[in-house]
Amino acid sequence: MTEIEKTLENNGIRPTAMRILIYKFMAKKEVAIALTDIENAFVKAERTTLYRTLKTFEDKGIVHHIDDGTGISKYALCEQGCNCELDQDLHLHFHCSNCDKTVCLTDHKIPHINLPSGYIAEDANLVITGICEKCSGQ
Repeated sequence: MTEIEKTLENNGIRPTAMRILIYKFMAKKEVAIALTDIENAFVKAERTTLYRTLKTFEDKGIVHHIDDGTGISKYALCEQGCNCELDQDLHLHFHCSNCDKTVCLTDHKIPHINLPSGYIAEDANLVITGICEKCSGQ
């Protein structure tokens, strides 16, 4: 059994061939990817299969959804041991306004925010927009 198969099974996901391929594809990317990126990489696969795989990965904590303000949902693999809890696993995202890529800045965690009484947080997303290191030449 491969590491990917173990990861999927440990998260309650049956490791089908398509799921393994999508996981491998996402693992090679250094940026968050949109469903269309996956569709372009797997042109012979049905769009619904690809979407369902992403949704399953998201529901089981394999990937997280990023709203970077572009209007296009993007996805990135969660880091090892992540369970996408509000208090522990949230990190910054950076969207480059020049190359249009979004990256996870997993070393930069979002601190816990105390909400007023009666408010219940369900999700948090912090995206910083600017010029990435590749585009800035630094």
